[in-house]
Amino acid sequence: MPEPGETLHEGRFLALRRTAAGWEYAARVNAKGCVAILAVTDDRRVVLTEQYRPPVGRPVIELPAGLAGDIPLQEDEPLLSAAKRELKEETGYDAKHWSMLIESPSSAGLTDELITMFHATGLVKMTEGGGIGGEDIRVHHVHENDLLEWCRAQQTEGKQVDFKIFAALHLARMAGIGRR
Repeated sequence: MPEPGETLHEGRFLALRRTAAGWEYAARVNAKGCVAILAVTDDRRVVLTEQYRPPVGRPVIELPAGLAGDIPLQEDEPLLSAAKRELKEETGYDAKHWSMLIESPSSAGLTDELITMFHATGLVKMTEGGGIGGEDIRVHHVHENDLLEWCRAQQTEGKQVDFKIFAALHLARMAGIGRR
């Protein structure tokens, strides 16, 4: 993480900071990290979420994801624990097998946020999912072979599609994790 620098504004969840060299960036103030999960069912369906995202003003198709360490008295929550919690909250699934794919900046020119991506298999449906606190998350199950075409169709309907879906799938394939 860079030196915090001067805080220009701090809100409940984000701070706008400026480095000594003048670079402005956003920083999370309520979490220690971010996790995203490539969850794949035994029949090779990728579990995706759809949620309205105010910054882009429309629904976004994404990997199940969330923050680590954002719950009071659980600020030291391990990233894997956060990934397991987020997968269950958003999709209703528990997973038997977990692998870390990568830790990477989400948008290195904009924020100091790092995303740790996990691959989850051996999924067991435990609840309906849908998120917590009014998140209103819709869950989709899309076969790996149909993913690109399905996502393009979602874009045609006016939704945004997060590229991290394809990055995570590619990383899992390159690492030989899961079935091909």
